[in-house]
Amino acid sequence: MLGRFLELSVATDDIRASVEFYERLGFTQCVTSDVWSHPYGVLTDGRCVIGLHQYRFASPSLTFVRARVARHIAAIEATGVEIAFRRTGDEVFNEAGFRDPTGHMVTVLEARTFSPCDRDQPSLCGELAEYSLPARDFAVARRQWEAFGFVALADGSDAESDDTPWRRLPLTSDHLNLAFHTPRFFAQPLLVFTAADPAGRRARLAALDMPFAADLPAALDPGHYALIESPEGLAILLAPG
Repeated sequence: MLGRFLELSVATDDIRASVEFYERLGFTQCVTSDVWSHPYGVLTDGRCVIGLHQYRFASPSLTFVRARVARHIAAIEATGVEIAFRRTGDEVFNEAGFRDPTGHMVTVLEARTFSPCDRDQPSLCGELAEYSLPARDFAVARRQWEAFGFVALADGSDAESDDTPWRRLPLTSDHLNLAFHTPRFFAQPLLVFTAADPAGRRARLAALDMPFAADLPAALDPGHYALIESPEGLAILLAPG
């Protein structure tokens, strides 16, 4: 329905500081196109793709690529969402955006904005597990994202989900693992990474002076979990795996 996942688009006031932060974490820069007039950079670890935009917009946004997106907008609207913006025509780069029922921004572009990067080695954060979004109503979130073609791996009704000590609704697709967590657990979106040696990972990141948060969501065990905030405010949760 939405096409292929492209990037997690994030607004930054200082793209140089943001790029340097992700490079310290072990991410690699991709070659970007000249589609955007504002400063733009893309970093990846092979699975996690972060698009940094020195430009004000509803951030962060899950960004997808769908050919002939202008023709496809009606089908997206038919799933029940209201298009927040659209820029279409023969003389412009076609794109459209909307908020899902939980309030999170989703953007669909007509073409890629960077070249694929040959990278399959995890960053110092570990393996990307999922991009997790706060949602008050898991049933509403599930219905909408299943309409987009995602597959729910649980119903999110249990007090705890899988081996995580918080309630979550995991969904998957060909190119993106998505999840929803309760705002009580954490009020912001989370990039969740796992590693088999959480203590060793934390030690390596501490040696790089990474800005660890003093308080963890829902009093998670600091011996196994850690939280980092990027310069642009993106929350990165490091979990055992």
